[in-house]
Amino acid sequence: MRRTWVLVIAAVGSGLAFVMALVVAVYLVAGNAVGGAGAGAVGLARGAVPAVYSTLVQKWGNLCPAINPSLLAAQLYQESGFNPRAVSPAQAQGIAQFIPGTWATHGIDGNGDGKRDVWDPNDAIPSAASYDCQLASYVRTVPGDVSSNMLAAYNAGADAVIRYAGVPPYAETRNYVKTIRTLAESFAAPVARLDPSKQAAAAISYAQSKLGTPYLWGGEGTVEQGGRFDCSGLTRAAYKSVGVSLPRVANDQYNAGPHPKREELLPGDLVFFSDDLTNSRAIRHVGIYVGGGYMIDAPRTGAVIRFDPIDTPDYFGATRVTEDGAKALPTSV
Repeated sequence: MRRTWVLVIAAVGSGLAFVMALVVAVYLVAGNAVGGAGAGAVGLARGAVPAVYSTLVQKWGNLCPAINPSLLAAQLYQESGFNPRAVSPAQAQGIAQFIPGTWATHGIDGNGDGKRDVWDPNDAIPSAASYDCQLASYVRTVPGDVSSNMLAAYNAGADAVIRYAGVPPYAETRNYVKTIRTLAESFAAPVARLDPSKQAAAAISYAQSKLGTPYLWGGEGTVEQGGRFDCSGLTRAAYKSVGVSLPRVANDQYNAGPHPKREELLPGDLVFFSDDLTNSRAIRHVGIYVGGGYMIDAPRTGAVIRFDPIDTPDYFGATRVTEDGAKALPTSV
């Protein structure tokens, strides 16, 4: 297997010199890039929302000016991870995590079947959007950003937002607002050039130092595991080495930042693979892009960490990891 990745290196460059050239290129791009994800994007990134819910989120996410589809998607992901059977310790229920009293007042029959079912996303997602818009109307005269005030009202109550003339000074509420606004960038289809990650070059360098290491299912590189990794263990360790904490599994890592198109990839982006190209929750593999159509990844049992091409039929998409994006993830530890 070692011969395999050596041959791949020869095809795309010359070993360490190839990777180091990419590292330098990343720093040069980082110094010159401008722009960002764009504040007003309402389109959803491809596959970011499970296909079974994406039409609902796109439709109801445009119910009022205070929300958009990516914001609604971020809220649903934060609340339940798109799990329609989720139940919290506080007995919040369903994909939108309504507590029974709130559902009784604000739940709507979104699909027109004559029932208001908190467990049915066809009712719960429209109800979440409707409730958000009602909250936005309650705080419409409060100074500041209406979407942030709306989210604060969802967490702390509209009376608190009105009383404090904006997002209340509660740590939980401020974190909730920041988390949802940050996650929304991950669910939005980018409308402008994305800045490269400041940590990308060093993350690549870490992954490059592990080339030739045997794969281990569940491996996180510990001494007890002989320094071995699986795919998401490697990418997590690469970014942990530069102070960015990613979730453990690949499908959660996908939400750690905005999603560049294939032609916009830069070294350091995470690249993802799935047998279901409509649903980010079905992602099963991840690597770290190094340029030239190649990534460093830990592919499977019996293989070693190596260079592999990314342009395969199961290529799902990519994520440009950001510190805030990683911190916003519910499962980031």
